[in-house]
Amino acid sequence: MRLKIVQAGEEVLRMRAHLLSPEEIRSREIRELIEHMRETMHDALGVGLAAPQIGLPIQLAVIEDREEYQAHLPPQLRAERERRPVPFHVLINPTIVSSAGGPVEFFEGCLSVAGLSAIVPRYSTVKVEHLDENGTSNKIEASGWYARILQHEIDHLHGTLYIDRMHSRTLTTVENLNRFWKDLPVLEVRNKLGSVD
Repeated sequence: MRLKIVQAGEEVLRMRAHLLSPEEIRSREIRELIEHMRETMHDALGVGLAAPQIGLPIQLAVIEDREEYQAHLPPQLRAERERRPVPFHVLINPTIVSSAGGPVEFFEGCLSVAGLSAIVPRYSTVKVEHLDENGTSNKIEASGWYARILQHEIDHLHGTLYIDRMHSRTLTTVENLNRFWKDLPVLEVRNKLGSVD
C-alpha cells in the first residue's frame, strides 16, 4: 500500500517525533507500517523515508540505497560521494552518538520538498544507536553517502528539513540540477553561483 508523502508546510514535519515503546515496536500495526513505508519509499525512488513524512510523529525510518539508483552516476562522482549500496533496514528511536569529518557538501533532495534540491553540508562519518524492527539494540558506523542519509532521516525525526541546513543560494529545481549542475564537482558549482552562505 503506497502512503501519501506529506510536503513542507505540514506541521508534522516540524514536530519532534515520539519514541516508540517496546510494545509498540512489536505490534502488528508497526510491522505493517514498516512494509507500507518500504513500498512507498521504493515507489518514490527514495533512499530513506521517515514516519513524519507520511504524517506520523513517531521515531521510525526506513533506509535502502539500491545499486540501480547509483548506476547513472559516473565513477568519479560515486567515489567523491563515497556512495555504495545500502541494504534495507529500519531505524527506531535513533540517536547520533558521534560525528566527525566535514562539513562535506553535496546536493541533497527530499521526498517532502518535492522538485527541489540544494547543497547541504553534513558530517562525513556518524555513529548511530537505534532499535531495529524487533526492538533489538544496534549500532551503525557509517561514512560517505550512507552517513548523509542517516543524518537526513534522523533530522526528520527532530522536525528538521534539509532546507534548514542548506546553502540557500544553491537551491534549484531538480530539472535545473539535472540540466546544469549534476555532473559538476560541488566546488565548481559553488564558484559558479558566487558567494554561498
